[in-house]
Amino acid sequence: MRILIIGFITFFAWSTLSTYIYVCKIKGLCDEPVSMQISEVSNDTIAKDTIQEPLVQETVKPKDLIVYFEFDKFDFSSTIAADKYFDESKYYLKKNIHAKISITGHTDAIGTKEYNQALGFRRAQSVQQSFKEKGMNADKIIIASKGENEPVDDNNTDTGRANNRRTVITIKNQ
Repeated sequence: MRILIIGFITFFAWSTLSTYIYVCKIKGLCDEPVSMQISEVSNDTIAKDTIQEPLVQETVKPKDLIVYFEFDKFDFSSTIAADKYFDESKYYLKKNIHAKISITGHTDAIGTKEYNQALGFRRAQSVQQSFKEKGMNADKIIIASKGENEPVDDNNTDTGRANNRRTVITIKNQ
């Protein structure tokens, strides 16, 4: 056992000494002074401070999009705002793999609750179909209907009912 300990100590000492000789004496990498030449830098040379900037740009979650519908209609025809939202949300969903797009249909209070629930769902399906046709992954889209249950305005006025006939498109991080 004693010979093993003496052999290990000898091997360790030899390894340390040979590493020192190779790195410091042969390669010359140990504690030698390094001279550097520093020249004056003008403000024109440094355009902006890159140390403070993050290396990875964060993607900004698009704000909700609200699409309004005519009375008793569910056909969705894309607009410039909807196209812009689609492009932004597709990019965001690509960068955030757990995020999904939620499309919720709403109606005014005219008609039965059952009819309005179905109409809200058809409105959400119409927007969903448009997004799928443009290349949105169907697995990333969740649709729902609130019918007349969540009005944002008074259902006793024409303007209020028009504001309630909508589909809200939002991005949910799961």
